Amino acid sequence: MARLGRPLPTPYLDPLLTLLRHLLATDPERFLVAVGSGPAGIGRSGEQIVGFGIAAQREHVWFLSQLYVLPHHQGRGIGRALLTQILPSVASAPPDATGTSAQTHPGVLAMCTDSAQPVSNALYARFGIVPRLPVFNLVGTPNPAALSRLPADVEAVPFAESDPAAAIDTVDRAILGYAHPADHAHLRATGRTGFLYRSNAGDTLGYGYSSEAGRFGPVALLDETLTAPVLGHLMTVVRPRGATTVWVPGANDRAMIAFLRAGLRIEGFPALLCWSRPFGGFERYLPASLALL
Repeated sequence: MARLGRPLPTPYLDPLLTLLRHLLATDPERFLVAVGSGPAGIGRSGEQIVGFGIAAQREHVWFLSQLYVLPHHQGRGIGRALLTQILPSVASAPPDATGTSAQTHPGVLAMCTDSAQPVSNALYARFGIVPRLPVFNLVGTPNPAALSRLPADVEAVPFAESDPAAAIDTVDRAILGYAHPADHAHLRATGRTGFLYRSNAGDTLGYGYSSEAGRFGPVALLDETLTAPVLGHLMTVVRPRGATTVWVPGANDRAMIAFLRAGLRIEGFPALLCWSRPFGGFERYLPASLALL
């Protein structure tokens, strides 16, 4: 980022470390570091970590969460070696929790990457993980009054007042194609407040998260016409201590328009959502982050 003249991220690393611990707990075999020789006193016997790669397998979808190599070690094939070792040996998974056959749902390779990194993007594309969809970072202090309210026949139920697991899994399977309950537990444990949206008849319409730290998402809606009202509700009931930040896929035009009308702005270069084959309805989805869909 410094080489590109872009602002450096905050040095506050607690959220990142919490995410890394979560991924290490759920996918230890896909959490690898590259170790090289370094100055005496670093690591074990003068060794140091020069790069790392982390992926998450959620049913038939393999998602590359992180891949970094120290600048002075780049260009030596370290990133490619890490990627090769954490890729699934066959781009498909065993039957999932519902008993669905891997042949019915062939595996997907996916990731989010920085559009300002053409060398890395070419590496991923050679493995079939091709850039397909821009993802924009929107930042600002939202004004929920600019958005419509929830319709009278839609209710928002706090996760704390119900057991939303089954409903969340149903929504995720309909929109993402897979369920990931461990990630939802991680989000709630790290301060995100979630709501289940239901019709008065009791039908699940979607869910959404926000937080006092300003982290917005994930939001998944079966009915995309509820996008602006749901975002307005989340902005109203969860007031951040500072600015709000959210990642919006380019396909989710309703969310993009709603956030811009509410006063957020597009910041920096977009990220790129990459995949080996289509798998998600991103016109109805906002991810938690670029490292964890």
